[in-house]
Amino acid sequence: MFRAIVLSCLVFALSVGAAAQPAPPAAPPAAPPAAAGPVIALTPEEALTYRLGPGDKLNIITFDEPQLTGLFFVGANGMVSLPWIGDVPAAGRTESQMRADIEARLKDGYILNPQVSLQVMVFRPFYILGEVNKPGEYPYVSGLTVMAAVATAQGFTYRANKHTVWIKHPGPGGEVKLPLTPATEVHAGDTVRIAERYF
Repeated sequence: MFRAIVLSCLVFALSVGAAAQPAPPAAPPAAPPAAAGPVIALTPEEALTYRLGPGDKLNIITFDEPQLTGLFFVGANGMVSLPWIGDVPAAGRTESQMRADIEARLKDGYILNPQVSLQVMVFRPFYILGEVNKPGEYPYVSGLTVMAAVATAQGFTYRANKHTVWIKHPGPGGEVKLPLTPATEVHAGDTVRIAERYF
Protein backbone atom coordinates (compact mmCIF):
# COMPACT_ATOMS: atom_id res chain seq x y z
CA MET A 1 0.00 0.00 0.00
CA PHE A 2 2.77 2.37 0.99
CA ARG A 3 4.66 1.54 -2.21
CA ALA A 4 1.58 2.33 -4.30
CA ILE A 5 1.20 5.70 -2.59
CA VAL A 6 4.88 6.55 -3.22
CA LEU A 7 4.60 5.57 -6.88
CA SER A 8 1.48 7.71 -7.28
CA CYS A 9 3.25 10.71 -5.75
CA LEU A 10 6.25 10.23 -8.07
CA VAL A 11 4.03 10.02 -11.16
CA PHE A 12 2.15 13.16 -10.07
CA ALA A 13 5.41 15.09 -9.44
CA LEU A 14 6.84 14.10 -12.80
CA SER A 15 3.70 15.13 -14.63
CA VAL A 16 3.63 18.50 -12.86
CA GLY A 17 7.31 19.06 -13.65
CA ALA A 18 6.80 18.24 -17.30
CA ALA A 19 3.88 20.66 -17.53
CA ALA A 20 5.97 23.41 -15.93
CA GLN A 21 8.74 23.10 -18.52
CA PRO A 22 8.60 26.02 -21.00
CA ALA A 23 7.62 25.03 -24.50
CA PRO A 24 10.48 25.14 -27.03
CA PRO A 25 10.48 28.36 -29.03
CA ALA A 26 8.53 28.11 -32.23
CA ALA A 27 10.59 28.15 -35.40
CA PRO A 28 10.36 31.51 -37.16
CA PRO A 29 8.08 31.42 -40.19
CA ALA A 30 9.86 30.87 -43.45
CA ALA A 31 10.33 34.08 -45.36
CA PRO A 32 8.33 34.18 -48.56
CA PRO A 33 10.42 33.94 -51.69
CA ALA A 34 11.37 37.30 -53.11
CA ALA A 35 9.25 38.33 -56.04
CA ALA A 36 11.45 38.33 -59.08
CA GLY A 37 9.56 40.48 -61.53
CA PRO A 38 10.89 40.42 -65.07
CA VAL A 39 13.11 43.26 -66.10
CA ILE A 40 11.47 45.00 -69.04
CA ALA A 41 14.12 46.26 -71.41
CA LEU A 42 14.36 47.25 -75.03
CA THR A 43 16.15 45.11 -77.56
CA PRO A 44 19.21 46.78 -79.12
CA GLU A 45 17.18 47.48 -82.26
CA GLU A 46 14.29 49.05 -80.30
CA ALA A 47 16.68 51.13 -78.19
CA LEU A 48 17.87 52.90 -81.33
CA THR A 49 14.41 54.26 -82.11
CA TYR A 50 12.37 54.26 -78.86
CA ARG A 51 11.65 57.82 -77.76
CA LEU A 52 11.47 58.47 -74.03
CA GLY A 53 8.43 60.18 -72.58
CA PRO A 54 6.67 61.15 -69.34
CA GLY A 55 5.98 58.11 -67.17
CA ASP A 56 8.99 56.06 -68.28
CA LYS A 57 11.11 54.71 -65.42
CA LEU A 58 14.84 54.65 -66.17
CA ASN A 59 17.63 52.69 -64.57
CA ILE A 60 20.64 55.02 -64.67
CA ILE A 61 24.03 53.74 -63.54
CA THR A 62 27.01 56.07 -63.22
CA PHE A 63 30.20 54.09 -62.62
CA ASP A 64 31.64 54.68 -59.15
CA GLU A 65 28.99 57.31 -58.31
CA PRO A 66 26.22 55.84 -56.11
CA GLN A 67 24.45 59.21 -55.84
CA LEU A 68 23.94 59.17 -59.59
CA THR A 69 22.85 55.55 -59.73
CA GLY A 70 19.27 54.33 -59.32
CA LEU A 71 15.77 54.46 -60.75
CA PHE A 72 14.57 57.81 -62.07
CA PHE A 73 11.23 58.83 -63.61
CA VAL A 74 10.65 61.00 -66.63
CA GLY A 75 8.37 63.66 -65.15
CA ALA A 76 5.29 65.25 -66.66
CA ASN A 77 7.54 68.08 -67.90
CA GLY A 78 9.59 65.58 -69.92
CA MET A 79 12.63 65.96 -67.65
CA VAL A 80 14.64 63.61 -65.47
CA SER A 81 15.88 65.25 -62.28
CA LEU A 82 19.38 64.07 -61.33
CA PRO A 83 21.68 65.01 -58.44
CA TRP A 84 24.32 67.65 -59.20
CA ILE A 85 23.20 68.39 -62.77
CA GLY A 86 19.48 69.01 -62.16
CA ASP A 87 16.81 68.53 -64.83
CA VAL A 88 17.90 66.78 -68.01
CA PRO A 89 15.55 66.75 -71.04
CA ALA A 90 14.36 63.22 -71.80
CA ALA A 91 11.09 63.39 -73.76
CA GLY A 92 11.60 62.66 -77.44
CA ARG A 93 15.13 61.33 -76.98
CA THR A 94 16.51 57.83 -77.39
CA GLU A 95 18.37 56.01 -74.62
CA SER A 96 21.74 56.71 -76.29
CA GLN A 97 20.99 60.43 -76.75
CA MET A 98 19.97 60.76 -73.10
CA ARG A 99 23.06 58.88 -71.91
CA ALA A 100 25.38 61.06 -74.01
CA ASP A 101 23.79 64.24 -72.62
CA ILE A 102 24.19 63.07 -69.01
CA GLU A 103 27.85 62.20 -69.61
CA ALA A 104 28.50 65.61 -71.23
CA ARG A 105 26.90 67.45 -68.31
CA LEU A 106 28.86 65.44 -65.73
CA LYS A 107 32.09 66.03 -67.62
CA ASP A 108 31.48 69.78 -67.41
CA GLY A 109 33.00 70.31 -63.97
CA TYR A 110 31.85 67.23 -62.04
CA ILE A 111 33.53 64.00 -63.19
CA LEU A 112 36.66 63.70 -65.30
CA ASN A 113 35.58 60.70 -67.36
CA PRO A 114 31.97 59.76 -66.54
CA GLN A 115 30.68 56.36 -67.64
CA VAL A 116 26.88 56.17 -67.71
CA SER A 117 24.54 53.38 -68.70
CA LEU A 118 20.81 53.95 -69.13
CA GLN A 119 17.92 51.55 -69.69
CA VAL A 120 14.14 51.85 -69.70
CA MET A 121 12.85 49.56 -66.93
CA VAL A 122 9.14 50.41 -66.97
CA PHE A 123 7.39 51.98 -69.94
CA ARG A 124 4.68 54.62 -69.77
CA PRO A 125 1.22 53.02 -70.19
CA PHE A 126 -0.95 52.83 -73.27
CA TYR A 127 -4.68 53.57 -73.46
CA ILE A 128 -7.39 51.67 -75.26
CA LEU A 129 -10.86 53.13 -75.86
CA GLY A 130 -14.01 52.38 -77.80
CA GLU A 131 -15.47 48.98 -78.56
CA VAL A 132 -13.56 46.79 -76.13
CA ASN A 133 -14.99 45.17 -73.04
CA LYS A 134 -12.74 46.94 -70.56
CA PRO A 135 -11.37 50.24 -71.92
CA GLY A 136 -8.76 52.05 -69.87
CA GLU A 137 -5.04 52.43 -69.12
CA TYR A 138 -2.74 49.41 -69.23
CA PRO A 139 0.99 48.75 -68.75
CA TYR A 140 2.96 48.73 -71.96
CA VAL A 141 5.29 45.87 -72.88
CA SER A 142 7.84 45.84 -75.65
CA GLY A 143 6.50 44.48 -78.95
CA LEU A 144 2.83 45.11 -78.13
CA THR A 145 0.36 44.75 -81.02
CA VAL A 146 -3.21 46.03 -81.33
CA MET A 147 -4.55 42.47 -81.09
CA ALA A 148 -2.63 41.93 -77.83
CA ALA A 149 -3.89 45.29 -76.53
CA VAL A 150 -7.48 44.27 -77.31
CA ALA A 151 -6.93 40.96 -75.50
CA THR A 152 -5.61 42.88 -72.48
CA ALA A 153 -8.86 44.89 -72.52
CA GLN A 154 -10.84 41.60 -72.48
CA GLY A 155 -11.66 41.49 -76.16
CA PHE A 156 -13.90 43.25 -78.66
CA THR A 157 -17.52 44.10 -78.02
CA TYR A 158 -20.06 42.72 -80.49
CA ARG A 159 -20.24 46.17 -82.15
CA ALA A 160 -16.50 46.47 -82.81
CA ASN A 161 -15.03 47.17 -86.22
CA LYS A 162 -12.38 44.46 -86.46
CA HIS A 163 -10.87 45.68 -89.73
CA THR A 164 -9.48 49.10 -88.83
CA VAL A 165 -8.07 50.84 -85.74
CA TRP A 166 -7.42 54.46 -84.82
CA ILE A 167 -4.12 55.20 -83.06
CA LYS A 168 -2.87 58.49 -81.62
CA HIS A 169 0.79 58.78 -80.69
CA PRO A 170 1.88 61.02 -77.79
CA GLY A 171 2.43 64.67 -78.58
CA PRO A 172 0.92 66.86 -81.29
CA GLY A 173 -1.05 65.32 -84.10
CA GLY A 174 -4.34 63.51 -84.29
CA GLU A 175 -5.50 59.95 -84.72
CA VAL A 176 -4.28 57.85 -87.62
CA LYS A 177 -6.50 55.20 -89.19
CA LEU A 178 -4.67 51.90 -89.76
CA PRO A 179 -5.64 48.43 -90.93
CA LEU A 180 -6.13 46.12 -87.96
CA THR A 181 -3.79 43.20 -88.62
CA PRO A 182 -1.87 40.87 -86.29
CA ALA A 183 1.23 42.97 -86.98
CA THR A 184 -0.25 46.43 -86.25
CA GLU A 185 1.94 47.83 -83.47
CA VAL A 186 1.17 49.86 -80.37
CA HIS A 187 3.87 52.05 -78.82
CA ALA A 188 4.25 53.29 -75.26
CA GLY A 189 1.93 56.20 -74.57
CA ASP A 190 -0.31 55.48 -77.58
CA THR A 191 -4.07 55.83 -77.41
CA VAL A 192 -5.81 53.03 -79.32
CA ARG A 193 -9.44 53.42 -80.32
CA ILE A 194 -11.58 50.59 -81.64
CA ALA A 195 -14.46 52.13 -83.57
CA GLU A 196 -18.02 50.84 -83.94
CA ARG A 197 -18.96 49.00 -87.11
CA TYR A 198 -21.85 50.30 -89.16
CA PHE A 199 -23.13 47.08 -90.72
